[in-house]
Amino acid sequence: MTKHRNIAILGSTGSIGRQSLDIMAEYPTLFKPWLLTANVSANLLIEQALRFKPEHVVIADEQQYDKVRDALAGTATQVHSGSSAIAQLVTDSAVDTVVTAMVGYSGLESTIAAIKANKNIALANKETLVVAGELITQLLKHSSSKLYPVDSEHGAFYQCLVGERRQDVSKLILTASGGPFRTTPIEILHTMRAADALKHPNWAMGAKITIDSATMMNKGFEMLEAKWLFGIDHEHIEIVVHPQSIIHSMVEFCDGSVKAQLGLPDMHLPIRYALGLPDGRLSTNSRKMTIDDYCSLTFERPDYKKFPLLSAAYYAAEQGGNMACIMNAANEVAVAAFLHDRILFTDISDIVKKTMGRVQFLASPTYDDYVATNAEARSYAETLIQ
Repeated sequence: MTKHRNIAILGSTGSIGRQSLDIMAEYPTLFKPWLLTANVSANLLIEQALRFKPEHVVIADEQQYDKVRDALAGTATQVHSGSSAIAQLVTDSAVDTVVTAMVGYSGLESTIAAIKANKNIALANKETLVVAGELITQLLKHSSSKLYPVDSEHGAFYQCLVGERRQDVSKLILTASGGPFRTTPIEILHTMRAADALKHPNWAMGAKITIDSATMMNKGFEMLEAKWLFGIDHEHIEIVVHPQSIIHSMVEFCDGSVKAQLGLPDMHLPIRYALGLPDGRLSTNSRKMTIDDYCSLTFERPDYKKFPLLSAAYYAAEQGGNMACIMNAANEVAVAAFLHDRILFTDISDIVKKTMGRVQFLASPTYDDYVATNAEARSYAETLIQ
């Protein structure tokens, strides 16, 4: 790299955003945080701004604008508020790479803006492709933007496919830890509370994605994301449970050979790889794997009866159109309700499936259709929560 890159981190106060800043701090001559954004975590955003001195920060919650502005008064950092400011700032000519680490549907507008502005994107917001994969794919055809996946599984696929012809790929094998309820009997799942679901066995993640891991909805999202990222039909994407989370994903080729990417269950690894692209890998002194980490690797078939949202995701992939948008919106509402003890764990899948069967299906949605679908699905899902 000949000069430092200006990085916009959308969702800098979340798990992926914080770890991205960790990595950028390792390489101060290579990366400069140019834009940091947060939804409601004003205190942490202020702390990050004082440490990393970005050119701009955005607090999406407009009610906290004064608090952030006053705390950063006298610094060179400019303070903005509202989601529209994020979408506008990512198009600035100074921005080289956008790390989309916002959670859920909220990442769609800014990602589209970045693609239209020809920015390279380190994509951690999987919902962007889940909700509007077809639209994003079409936009990329008319842009010089490159999508570099930050998810460990998609980063693994990316690495396994380097130097390979896509027509030689016969199957993508997506690994899943199985989450905190892998061995929990199906008969008692309804008794599990948020505190139980947040105890992920391998990964340290935000609350929303950790609950999605517990329902395995997260793996359904990743299947849909892989479909659009790599142009592989959902029928050729297989999900397998791998409790150790050492193999992050595999690719099977037409000659029967399989490539796998291994690494410790640490999100710094795929984030570091994505930030290094397209130039290459970044050296680190972080702990490397030893034989103790990979001496015993096991695999299981996922239990589709126990985790019905896996089937819902494959159904959404088969239907296309706005079905995945409906599914995602209902899931966001249901997960939020579960985290606040308003519904049971098993209600999450019921709410998602009922919403998918109720909200109007559109085979060829526009961006405005996605916006309307998201609003309609969220509204209907809320009516199912007592």
